[in-house]
Amino acid sequence: MSGRLIAVVGPSGAGKDTLIRGAMARDPALHWARRSVTRPPSGTEPFESLTDDEFDSRLAADRFALHWQAHGLRYGVARAELLPMEDGATVLFNGSRAALAEAYEQFPDLQAIEVTAPSVLLVKRLAARGRESADEIADRIARSCKELPEGLPLRRVMNDGTVEEGVERLLAALQPVRA
Repeated sequence: MSGRLIAVVGPSGAGKDTLIRGAMARDPALHWARRSVTRPPSGTEPFESLTDDEFDSRLAADRFALHWQAHGLRYGVARAELLPMEDGATVLFNGSRAALAEAYEQFPDLQAIEVTAPSVLLVKRLAARGRESADEIADRIARSCKELPEGLPLRRVMNDGTVEEGVERLLAALQPVRA
C-alpha cells in the first residue's frame, strides 16, 4: 500500500473524534476509517453499530483488518476502510492503546498519535456524554493512566484548549508522519 495508516488513540473523552473531524475538514487528503462497534448507534461519533452475531460473522469472513475489545465492547476496522491507502491516502482510525502492539505487528509502518487531556477535563467530557455512570467514568479514567506498550513510535497531542487549538495540534502531529 502506498498510503499511510495512523491510529489515533487516547483515553475516552480526550476528543479523538472531534479532532479527527476537524482535521479532515481542513485537509481533504485525509480519510477517516469508520469503525464497527458492538454498541447502539450514537450521535457522538461515526461508527457502524453491529450486534455480537454480526461482528462474529464479519470476523469469520475475515472482513476486519484490525479488531479488538475494550470497555466491554468489540471494535473493528473493515478492510474496505483501508482501500484509500492504495491511492496514496492517509487513513486515520480511532483505535485502542491496548491494541497498538498487535496493530503494529499487522501493519509495521503504522504510525500512532495519542490525544490526551487532563483527568479533570476527561471526567467533565465523559459526564457530558451521558452514556456512563460516575463509577464507569472513574473506571475509564483509571484505565487511561496505564502506560502504552514500550518501544512503539508515538506522537502526543494535548487537547486541553479550544477545538481549533486541538485540531491545529493534531495537524502539526500529522505533518512529520506524512512527510
